[in-house]
Parts: sequence; structure tokens; C-alpha cells
Amino acid sequence: MVNVALFGFGRIGQMHAQNIYQNKSLKLLYVYEKIDKLSKKAKKLYNCIIENNYKKIFLDKKVDIIFISSPTNTHIKFIEEGIKYNKTIFCEKPLDLNIQKIIKTFKKVKKNNSKIQLGFNRRFDPGHHSIKKDLEYGKIGRLEKIIITSRDPAPPSKSYLQSSGGIFRDMMIHDFDLCRYYLKNDEISEISSSTSSFEHFYKNINDHELAAVTMKSKKGVICVITNSRHCSFGYDQRVELFGKKGMLLSGNLKNNAAETFNSNQSHSQKPFLNFFIERYKEAYNLQLNELVALHRKKIKPRSTFEDGYLALKIANAAYQSLNQKRLIKLK
Repeated sequence: MVNVALFGFGRIGQMHAQNIYQNKSLKLLYVYEKIDKLSKKAKKLYNCIIENNYKKIFLDKKVDIIFISSPTNTHIKFIEEGIKYNKTIFCEKPLDLNIQKIIKTFKKVKKNNSKIQLGFNRRFDPGHHSIKKDLEYGKIGRLEKIIITSRDPAPPSKSYLQSSGGIFRDMMIHDFDLCRYYLKNDEISEISSSTSSFEHFYKNINDHELAAVTMKSKKGVICVITNSRHCSFGYDQRVELFGKKGMLLSGNLKNNAAETFNSNQSHSQKPFLNFFIERYKEAYNLQLNELVALHRKKIKPRSTFEDGYLALKIANAAYQSLNQKRLIKLK
């Protein structure tokens, strides 16, 4: 068994804990969580060791994998401890909100040849990954345009939004990464962004309700991303790859694919799956399986520390475009 220490037992941490617990190759050995109510819940559910001194966890040689789903401002600290003690590391996005801290840690990652997987789970979604393989097989010829739609069913809590880094760094960062996944070695060269908020709630916390970006890659591929913090019909997740010879689509998953046809309606379906935990359930499990393989042997993870750095770099450029009201060139 591969022993895991989970850092953070909030909403995303609880989902990861359940997936780790259900994975036959993994054992949830430790949970590090400072909120007493949450740490007690972890103990009750998984009978794991609750440890509030993170140094003790890193010093324990039985710990194989450090799984970081704690607040963003702790990520780099725990990654550097993991590097120091030669642990395999998983880290949720974003790596940090300070790009200079990330660059400094990236040097340590490369120097130590550390095993790190980033939490860009959408790369593992069967539909999203399938159209990437079809693209590589040449089914649509030359890639010319990427269109990604991502709409949450409801906004997260005010406390979460206030420390999230904003819609581009917290939400759209997944889509920036997905664009890079399809573009492969063709990096983004320019970006223009726009946002809007109909609810004053967002303006009060300096965030945005709706966002859209238009980007262009070095080879000329146009990328269009639209995000919304709310969606009345569920968790809306769609990817379109348009090429010279055709188009590839990865669409929404539904609770029920049944349709009704009668004199009053042409068809009717249930809303889309509720949120990311349900929509990307299989992706999270596939990502976890790769993490086990990464620990056991030398493989290149599908989502790397560098991917986390480059996605944040694009997110920062999106804010620069928004604030300066102009097209931004990326170096």
C-alpha cells in the first residue's frame, strides 16, 4: 500500500479523502486540518491520524505521498517540504498567487527532479482526453480554433471568493490549462479579456460574475473561453476543437439521457450534473491512479508543476488585459 498524508479537509479535501480511501492502492494515513470540526470529521470517517504539526508528517518515513488541498497560501510551503523530504507530491491549483514564489520553487523542483502532479483534473476527463487523441490522430486536420464554455451552477461562498485570487486564477485557470493541453507545444502568445457583474456582491469583493477571453497561439490558433459563476441548468462544461477538416466536441454529462416527445414538447431532459465533484468523478479517479504510477515508477505526469506555472502566467495576463483595457502579448 502507498501511504498518503492529506493536507486540508475542506470541500475539495473531503472529496479527495473519499477517493483516496476507495482506491485499493492507497491508504489515508494522515490528515492535516487545523479546523477542529473538520479534523474530527476526518477521524470519524477514515480512522486516520490527525496531526496539527505538519513537520512530523514530513519526517515520517512511512508517508509516501503528500496530497495538498489546503488553502492556496500554504501550497508552496508544503511543496518545498515535500521536495526536502523526497515525497511524491500532489497539489491542487493554483500553485500560489505570487508568480515569483512559483518560479523560485520551480528551480528546486527541476534541481531535485521531484515527482509532482498538479490538480488539473480536466485533462483526465474521458471526453476531453478523447478529443485530444482524435486531434493528434489527425481527424480534423489542422487545429484552427478552441472554444471552451465553463459555467458553475452557483457561486462559492463569500469567504472562499475573497481568498481565491479571482475568476481568472481560480476558475478559468482550468480552461487556460485545457487550451494548453490541446495546443501541445504551441504556447499562447496574446490575450484579451473582459468581465461583467450583474450582482453587486461581486463588486464588493473585487471579483467578477462573468468573464470571457480571446487568445491566440504562436501558430495562430484562436482560443475563446467563457466563464460564469452561475448557471440555472446545472454545471455547463463544453469543449469544441475546430479544424480544417472538421470539428470535435466534448459535451456535458447528464443525470438522465432519456428524452420525451409529445404534442407539447419536442424533448425534455434533466439538468446537467450538479457540480465538478459529480461531473469529473471519473477524471479524479484516473488522476489518482496516475499519481500512484508516478510514485511507483518514473513517468511524466499528465499535469506538471510547469503546467501550473504557465496557466497562472496566462491568468495574470488576463488581469493585465482587463486592468489596462488592451491586448496583452505574452513572452
